[in-house]
Amino acid sequence: MPSVYIKTYGCQMNERDSEAVAAQLMAKGYAIADDEKVADVVLLNTCSVRDMAEQKAINKMGDLIGNARKRKTGQKFGFMGCMAQSRGQELIERLPDVDLVLGTQKFHRAAEHVEALLAGTSSKVVDTAEEAGSEATIKEHLFDGTADRHAVTCFVSIMQGCNQYCTFCIVPYTRGRERSRSIEDIVVECRSLVDRGVKEITLLGQIVTSYGKREIGSRDGKSAFVQLIEAVHEIDGLDRIRFTSPHPKGYGDDLIKAFAELPKLVESAHLPVQSGSDRMLKLMHRGYTRARFTEIIAKLRAVKPDIGVGTDIIVGFPGETEADFEETVSLCREIRFQNAFIFKYSQRKDTPAADMPDQLPQEVIEERHARLLAAADEARIEIYQNEIGRRREILVEGPSRKNAAKMEGRTRCNKIVVFDGSSRHTGQLLDVNITGATGTTLYGDPAILNL
Repeated sequence: MPSVYIKTYGCQMNERDSEAVAAQLMAKGYAIADDEKVADVVLLNTCSVRDMAEQKAINKMGDLIGNARKRKTGQKFGFMGCMAQSRGQELIERLPDVDLVLGTQKFHRAAEHVEALLAGTSSKVVDTAEEAGSEATIKEHLFDGTADRHAVTCFVSIMQGCNQYCTFCIVPYTRGRERSRSIEDIVVECRSLVDRGVKEITLLGQIVTSYGKREIGSRDGKSAFVQLIEAVHEIDGLDRIRFTSPHPKGYGDDLIKAFAELPKLVESAHLPVQSGSDRMLKLMHRGYTRARFTEIIAKLRAVKPDIGVGTDIIVGFPGETEADFEETVSLCREIRFQNAFIFKYSQRKDTPAADMPDQLPQEVIEERHARLLAAADEARIEIYQNEIGRRREILVEGPSRKNAAKMEGRTRCNKIVVFDGSSRHTGQLLDVNITGATGTTLYGDPAILNL
């Protein structure tokens, strides 16, 4: 039985794509290897949003090829995902021993290309062309029949592509224009997952709140995305609904109302703000102001006071002054994000920002990154400490990632809770008393579990 090793670099969307490819390969009789050294085929799925992910993948591939040559393994190697889409044939020119370059609309072709490479009917494959209907092809999920974390929570891709064209982002060029699946198709997939034991579904899209704008449109004052949430909400046996990653422009009053009225839609919102400066937001082509962003947060907190709010921020965007940066710091202190993912700006090929004047020196970016991290950490640590003494409902996902002797669950507000329990609690909704906290993790009192 041939085996395939898949390594993913990047975001949740990349992880979901890799999972679907792995499931397709297993359905064709391939084994998924845990070690690249023993695999017949090695695939690296790489994000292009940040240069670091690309460089890590290219360097990793070079090392893999070098080791394979020394061991004379005859392994096949491939890139897939956003970097494969943007660089195409260039990757084979740079690394001639690469056999496969698979674009973002071709994940469902992975098994047939791997089969052809192993059979010798193909020598080099670069498949990056657009393909109509590709948004509806990534439906496969990995299940191994055990009570693991994956049997409890799942990501469901509801669309592909992006129409936003933020000046720092390469995604619209690597994943194409927005293309949405039908509500009916998504509900069928979600219902199938629930029938297999899934309790929580995260709806996934590049800008998930843009779902169905062209294909479905608004009805009775509700966006296509809210219509989808309502349809998924009707599935019996599903306990929780999340979604990621939205854009502030998608937070209309209909979505705010959904948070208030749909109990399965959890109190968690990841809203990428990117900057607290209106000048920077305009240069980034984000389509909202600081005032509009804070208005959205205020509306969310009015209907769900305990809502967990996360964000993404870019530090060091071209032209960012100290005053612009201080506006971002002040926004962090004003909003008090539960989680803030803070990224150092890096030039990405083919994006407008790469050619903008006033590119900042790396040392300035590093210094601001450290300062903003410190400001964000202050709020996050206090938020977690304030949980001590409260009772929270958690969905038990499985053994703790860091200590397999303990169990781990997640609050509705997206905080991890570690507690003493057993595998029989996996998939259950439990109330726990919060007894301790670090800056990233809560600890629950096992006494309430009647263990």
